[in-house]
Order: sequence, then structure tokens, then C-alpha cells
Amino acid sequence: MASGGSSSSSRAWTQRQNKQFECALAVYDRDTPDRWHNIARYMGGTKSADEVRRHFEQLVHDVTQIEAGRVPFPRNGYGSAPPVAAGGLDDMAATRYAT
Repeated sequence: MASGGSSSSSRAWTQRQNKQFECALAVYDRDTPDRWHNIARYMGGTKSADEVRRHFEQLVHDVTQIEAGRVPFPRNGYGSAPPVAAGGLDDMAATRYAT
């Protein structure tokens, strides 16, 4: 997932930044005041509050598309994806990552 724009911080997110973002979401839940500013600070100044908010919105959209079956499984020899356990992504997207 990439953010729009032309500044250096708007480039595609690295694997490390995505992991850092996931950790920040666990630290700063939806009830945290100034959540996006806190997450941006957690990212070490590499992303703005707007960028982390947009990245989150894209993440929620992607999860919704996957759960709705609108994203085909890759045909690269990995086989089928494991089933989502009850209370898996639905609860995560609805509670942990909710805005």
C-alpha cells in the first residue's frame, strides 16, 4: 500500500514501517486522544499524522475486500489460504483497528 503525494515520506511503506505501524496501532487504540499524531510520532517522524490515518483507512479497506472474497488467492504455488478463525479479522477490524 502506498500513500499519494510526492514528498519523500509519501513513498510506499517498507515492511519495517508496516510492522512499526501495526505495533503503534496496538499501543494507541481508537480511544487514544490525538491517535494519528501519536502514531506518527511512534513512526519516528517518517510519516505524518495524515499519512498514518490514510494508511489505516487503506488497511481497513483491504481487509474488508479480502473478507468479502473480492481479492483472489495468488496462483503462485502457495496453495490455499488458511481459514480465518471465528473472531479473527472481523473482530480485529471492527474493534482493535476501528477509528
